[in-house]
Amino acid sequence: MKKNKLKKLLIITSGGDAPGMNAALRAVLRTALSEGLEVFACENGYQGLIDENFFSFSSRQVANCLQRGGTILKTGRYEAFKEKATRDRCRASLEKLGIDAMVVLGGDGSFKGASLLESEGGPRTIGIPCTIDNDIIGTEYTIGFDTASNTALEAIDRLRDTAFSLNNHFLVEVMGRAAGFLAVDVGIAGGAEFILIPEAPITTASLVHQLQHRKREKLASIIVVAEAGHPGRSMILAEEIMSLSGLAYKTCILGHAQRGGAPTVKDRKTAALMGYYAVKHLLAGHSQQMIALKDEKIIMVPFPDPALGARCFAEQELLAINRLICEI
Repeated sequence: MKKNKLKKLLIITSGGDAPGMNAALRAVLRTALSEGLEVFACENGYQGLIDENFFSFSSRQVANCLQRGGTILKTGRYEAFKEKATRDRCRASLEKLGIDAMVVLGGDGSFKGASLLESEGGPRTIGIPCTIDNDIIGTEYTIGFDTASNTALEAIDRLRDTAFSLNNHFLVEVMGRAAGFLAVDVGIAGGAEFILIPEAPITTASLVHQLQHRKREKLASIIVVAEAGHPGRSMILAEEIMSLSGLAYKTCILGHAQRGGAPTVKDRKTAALMGYYAVKHLLAGHSQQMIALKDEKIIMVPFPDPALGARCFAEQELLAINRLICEI
């Protein structure tokens, strides 16, 4: 654990955007300034490090950003950062600016890059988990998840009005990469008849059998489908259901709409707390760690091991409970 005094801090947002990122970077900035640190920011994530796209970050620049979705620092994925030669160039840029520490807002890929940068002689690093997928190992919650859930739920509620007015069946596809957290939450809250997630695979033939042997006939219904790493898979599923059963399901792919919009109270509050503690832990000498939420408490954990992959949904009982409630 390095304990030399910090002087200059860099903030970047990396990977996909998530509602609440602005609240987190605002908290990091203001906490750092209150501790007497000089704060810099960098646009476009790790790409900005290569481009030396640095600028001095002041509290005036985060005014009126709490209610905005996305990130005012912009973000993106930069495959070249996986190459050591690229990281060496980034480290040289940071050394030239005199950066002692870096706070990275993003997902597991962003944290892997930060960890490699530090282990190769770069600045101390702390990560803040930001992804609507809620699939980062080591934390029970990631910034953006609650907002995305509410956005998807609002869409499902509106679709239900149409479904029952026209006697239609809908497949609603939500994001979540390869994890089912988002689908389960909005499926239960939205009263979905079935929730299809990668952690509980089911064949189309089995799904059709269950649809054809329901306890009561339904003239309208909603099935929530996790994209499961294959965006648009609900369209293929609708064709297969029609081919096997003659049942017509319309598809609604919510896509990137779930990643935008004003963050909810939960996301803003969690982001603010994580941003505050990120700076406090850096000042205490911690590094190569991630701020996490466990049992509703903010804690520090090691950066997730990339070899373990993403966190998966494991509460299978929730799927059974949802089916029970929807069948009766």
